[in-house]
Amino acid sequence: MVLEVDGIKLETAPWDPRFPNTNQTKYCYQSFLDYQRCKKIRGEEFDACQYYKRVSKSICPNAWIDKWNTQIEENRFPGNI
Repeated sequence: MVLEVDGIKLETAPWDPRFPNTNQTKYCYQSFLDYQRCKKIRGEEFDACQYYKRVSKSICPNAWIDKWNTQIEENRFPGNI
């Protein structure tokens, strides 16, 4: 869904058939992992990486992203990147 407010384009994450339920926690986490893995392999500016970044920022709470980024910086993130 795309919404434009005061000239700013707001876009939500697209539907992903891997996560059909209304609880989008797994979709959030998987998108964050996909972004981190893509960034590690291809670099942050790669188009696919930017897609995963937008999706994770759209669907994940900011506090979770901040927490996970802190854990990555401190080498204590529990996910496999």
